[in-house]
Amino acid sequence: MRIDAHQHYWKTERGDYGWLTPEQGILYADYLPEQLHETLEVYRFERTIVVQAAPTLEETEFMLSLYEKYDSIAGVVGWLDLASPEFGEQYAKFRKHKGFVGFRPMLQDLPDPWILQTQVMTNLELAVRDECPIDLQLRPRHLPYMLEALRVFPTLRGVIDHAAKPFIAEKSMDPWKMQMTEMAAYPNVMCKLSGLVTEANQQAWSWEDFVPYVHHVVEVFGSDRIMFGSDWPVCLATCSYKEVYDTLLRALPSNLSQYDDDAFFGGNAKRFYDLH
Repeated sequence: MRIDAHQHYWKTERGDYGWLTPEQGILYADYLPEQLHETLEVYRFERTIVVQAAPTLEETEFMLSLYEKYDSIAGVVGWLDLASPEFGEQYAKFRKHKGFVGFRPMLQDLPDPWILQTQVMTNLELAVRDECPIDLQLRPRHLPYMLEALRVFPTLRGVIDHAAKPFIAEKSMDPWKMQMTEMAAYPNVMCKLSGLVTEANQQAWSWEDFVPYVHHVVEVFGSDRIMFGSDWPVCLATCSYKEVYDTLLRALPSNLSQYDDDAFFGGNAKRFYDLH
């Protein structure tokens, strides 16, 4: 099964996407499964993982309603408030839904070191105990705090979205490179090679710009802990789905086997999110 492990759907009229304003240009529109269907067929993706784009329980319910309607949606990564005393109740409710395959706190919008707050860590322990998948929306500045959390919960089942958004436009590798190596030392942590095009120089970029970052992720995580994600429709602010796909194919190490390819384009996501 080929799986696009990271994309979004939204309806602007729902009104809880605080970041989504008319200034966002092409992104300020509705993006729903009908608009992605043909593209998925072209690139032979049977299923996708739909990831939250708003910090509300209502958006998670909206995505689960789409899951019930569209076979192409393999699972929903929703949102839960890890800082809330009601987390346990909300978490238990969503875990009962077969379409709910994990959750993502919007870390990049939160003050540092949010993840290390007492209430957050207490709630995180529930998810770690259940081996619930957690998408980690990290930027390089978050990596030291996430590493502290992993020292407390070394079995946390997490996947780093967008390879933690390295500074590709600046062609900077450090300290991201060292910190990602440390993250990869935790065997239950994976990494999505997604959302990279938005971190490149938007005026002039090519596939070569991504090579050192992609190669490092593959080297330290291995071919059994990486996933492809288009980050559609966010990617459209930079380029097309085709360009995202072709760029990543060219940036990957040339020595990957067919087995590695199958794992990257679906097998690893199926295993991480426990899809059936």
